[in-house]
Parts: sequence; C-alpha cells; structure tokens
Amino acid sequence: MTKPSLPPADLATIDVLLSHLVDHWHRFEPDHSEEGLRGRICDLHRYNFLLWHEEDVARAPNVSDGRIAQVKRAIDRYNQLRNDCIEKVDDWLIAELADRGIVAAPSAPAATETPGAAIDRLSILELRRYHMQEQVERKDATPEHIEKAAGRLAILDLQQQHLIDSTDRLLTEIFAGERPLRVFRQMKMYNDPTMNPYLYKAAAKAA
Repeated sequence: MTKPSLPPADLATIDVLLSHLVDHWHRFEPDHSEEGLRGRICDLHRYNFLLWHEEDVARAPNVSDGRIAQVKRAIDRYNQLRNDCIEKVDDWLIAELADRGIVAAPSAPAATETPGAAIDRLSILELRRYHMQEQVERKDATPEHIEKAAGRLAILDLQQQHLIDSTDRLLTEIFAGERPLRVFRQMKMYNDPTMNPYLYKAAAKAA
C-alpha cells in the first residue's frame, strides 16, 4: 500500500497567486518569475489572460475585418499554448509522483478531470471575478446593472471556494495513492499543418 504524501501545493495559496497576477497584469506586462509547479501554473494563467483580452477585441463592433483576422490567429495560438500548459502542469505532477514513488493501485478510480484542467478553470474563474468586480464598481452603470453584477460576483465567489476545495481533495487523493493521475491529451489538430485538411490540401496545391 502506498504511503500517503502531502500534495506539492494547496489551491488556496495558488488562488491567491492567480488573483494577484490578474490585478498586476492589468497594470504591467504579463510576466512572472515563478519556477517549478508554480511557474507552470503562471504560464497557463498568462495565456488565459491574453486569451481573455483577445476575445474582448474580437467582439467589438467597430473592429476591422483585418484586425479580426489577426485576433482570430492570436486566439488560436494562445489557446494551443494554453492547452499545452495544462498538460505541462499535469506532467510536472506525474514526475513528482514518480519521484516520491507514489503509484495508485490498478483498480483505483481515475477522476474525469486532471488537476491541470481544474487549475485552468480556477485561472479563468479569477479572470471572471476580476472583471465582474469591475462591473460592480462602474461609476457610469445603472443601479440595476450593478445589482446584477454583484449577484453574479457572489455566485462566482461560491464557485471559487467549491473549485478550490474539490481540487485540493483531488490532489490529496492522488498523492495518497487513492487515484491515478492520467493526463488527458488534447490532440489539437487545427494548428497542425499535417492534420488540418485545409492546410495540407492548400500546401499540396501550392507545391
């Protein structure tokens, strides 16, 4: 039987970091100096931050078609990098499990979501909470708008705590050897010139 081992991070601490970075990056260049697991989580968070703001531009009614094309390409690139980062978080955890000699029993049930995917959701949630708080504090908004935003922020706060608790529990079970950690490989095809039919057929015509 595998001896229980403490997870390498607790989600409440990670969430404080994510919340701080969202605020910091709205005033400074989105960057960080973290390493190890925290560094991989910050990389993931950075691409979610960049994605969020490109999506805002994409929905502006006065943006030119040329700018929309640029934004669409940026969104595709950031989304690919974001998914790569999710897998890198899980890969780091798998390597840590191997270093500690933690192996779940073959019959141990796997979760439907990996820690990396859950942390990705927490990252997006912190972006959503930041921008919902902006709506609550708007000076030009109606009382009805502010009340609506405040109600949504309260729901986001509950979701934040639920996600922190459930991900902490998942990590605890994984590092206790009660669940395996199986990386869910995204296998994205649209950015791969050998997998996207439009790209490889266009390349063949140009050859």
